[in-house]
Amino acid sequence: MDRPVEVAVIGGSGLYSLLEHAVEHVVATPYGPPSDPVTVALLAGRRVAFLPRHGRDHRHPPHLIPYRANLWALRALGVRQIIAPCAVGGLRPELGPGTFAVPDQLIDRTSGRDRTYYDRGAVHVPFADPYCPVGRRTVLAAARRRGIDAVDGGTLVVVDGPRFSTRAESRAYAAMGGTLVNMTGQPEAALARELALCYTSVALVTDLDAGVEQGGGVTQTEVLRVFAANTARLRALLLDALAALPTDRECPCGDALDGIRLPFALP
Repeated sequence: MDRPVEVAVIGGSGLYSLLEHAVEHVVATPYGPPSDPVTVALLAGRRVAFLPRHGRDHRHPPHLIPYRANLWALRALGVRQIIAPCAVGGLRPELGPGTFAVPDQLIDRTSGRDRTYYDRGAVHVPFADPYCPVGRRTVLAAARRRGIDAVDGGTLVVVDGPRFSTRAESRAYAAMGGTLVNMTGQPEAALARELALCYTSVALVTDLDAGVEQGGGVTQTEVLRVFAANTARLRALLLDALAALPTDRECPCGDALDGIRLPFALP
């Protein structure tokens, strides 16, 4: 590559390609291969990377996605800012299918995943505000330009899957303050912070979760159908936001590791 990649998208269910005229890059990491080769293309004068979270053939279930390899591979290419679209369920009646939201908080209900790079040494990384404030503002501004009424803020509850929640679980998540629920938001966001990367989640609501809707419950078919119906809007929003991200970072994300002695060198 002529110069490092600057920004990246980690695409979720139903978004297996994004960039045109892209070149594939196979990146080796200490944590094995990422979900797929990273594709890189030029967008608005800057190099942009795309990585399908589940793999292009959707072979990685949420609890077995190689999260550590994915984030490491992107940083190794030079990426410092990530936008991460994902499919979510709505935990509030007003957050129905087709709603876009840019969450500002998360609750981690996952277990058994490889959730940190720091398996040795006492390394404690700040994570009070898990998403990049500049990235969030950039995405929300892009949504307004596209005529998308995106919800500013919200708490994403991340569960293991691959099954959907019971009605009782869904109501419990809402009672603890959750507004959205999905299966891939963690440890992706925390790993990004451990690498001092900017990370912004863009949530597309594909269904009302089991504790909110009154029908037969969430199905994978319905989730993919709603995502497909909104893919064009999501793609336009992402491309606009990627082009608008500032070249120089003016947020706390890049300073997350200041003063911390790391057990290894970052890529």
